[in-house]
Amino acid sequence: MSFELSGAGVVITGAGNGIGAALARRFAAEGARLVLSDLDGDAVKAVADEVGAVAVTANAASEDGITQLIAAARETLGEIDLFCANAGTAPNGGPDTPEDVWARAWDVNVMSHVRASKLLLPEWLERGKGHFLATVSAAGLLTSLGSAPYAVTKHGALAYAEWLSATYRHRGITVQALCPQGVRTNMLENSGPGGKLLMDASAITPEQLADDVVKSLGGEHFLILPHPEVAEYYVNRATNPDRWLGGMNKLQRKVEQAFE
Repeated sequence: MSFELSGAGVVITGAGNGIGAALARRFAAEGARLVLSDLDGDAVKAVADEVGAVAVTANAASEDGITQLIAAARETLGEIDLFCANAGTAPNGGPDTPEDVWARAWDVNVMSHVRASKLLLPEWLERGKGHFLATVSAAGLLTSLGSAPYAVTKHGALAYAEWLSATYRHRGITVQALCPQGVRTNMLENSGPGGKLLMDASAITPEQLADDVVKSLGGEHFLILPHPEVAEYYVNRATNPDRWLGGMNKLQRKVEQAFE
């Protein structure tokens, strides 16, 4: 059964551009009532003004920011029917990445989901329904060459979404994980030449992704896969990890050779 967006109270983090902005425009076209959040206040206000939503400038990486957002959304919407944990950060680097960059990736990509659900769940459980959409990325199912912080924290985001679903689905809570590969956003542009080499050819637009989300929202599948081939990669990773890791290392060598 699909999620009824018309009249629904929806919150989207990271809505100032990219996937979040595309979701806002698509949901607004379906009649949703929206509260949009981003650290970039000017960007999110522009999107909110465009679609007739309320903008909240808040830092998804902080407990105070999430608390402020949920409070403002409840004041505006009354009930929050759908929370889209979409804000994300993808710093390049490996074990040499500075500690504060690792910490921010953890706060944005994982703890923002934990903190939001902590505030949402009591009311949702009392109502017997609620919907949590986590923008995880295919990196959470596979990995992300060139960005250890992104790969690790997106695995964490997927694990938390799985836990939420396993724990609360019998009590009316629907959880879905949105796991695209390349999407033509600033994040792809900032992924460096390696990221573009690996993802550019199959990258989709944010608008295409938003269409896929609307079709899949509230459906029977936990994973929303705008790139269907990701399902095959995920199966390969699970059933033959040595072969899969060999293939990923081959891609890593391809990237290194292309930019020597």
